[in-house]
Amino acid sequence: QVQLVETGGGLVQAGGSHRLSCAASGRTLSTSVMGWFRQAPGKEREFVARISWSVSSEFYADSVKGRFTISRDNAKNTVYLQMNSLKPEDTAVYYCAAGSSIYNMNYWGKGTLVTVSS
Repeated sequence: QVQLVETGGGLVQAGGSHRLSCAASGRTLSTSVMGWFRQAPGKEREFVARISWSVSSEFYADSVKGRFTISRDNAKNTVYLQMNSLKPEDTAVYYCAAGSSIYNMNYWGKGTLVTVSS
């Protein structure tokens, strides 16, 4: 079992920056990829970014390329999502996930709400 806890949600002004954190615990060796997803009101959940736990390999959705950065701290078993140049359309519940690949994300956090005001 793997437990994921997201922190850092809140209200942010458009054009500003914010950072989300995801702390992993439990059988973390069973996962090799961690990522961020989001779900806006009335929309389907969408992929945002992913990173390999032991190998530096990042991938981003087109909608956030150049604005968001995913990073990791192996010593803390924590993954971050740095969000810059935020837009109102970035408003969503952000979820941390982990698994063997982006197509097999078996563990999910409860989500944290990020609201971007105009």
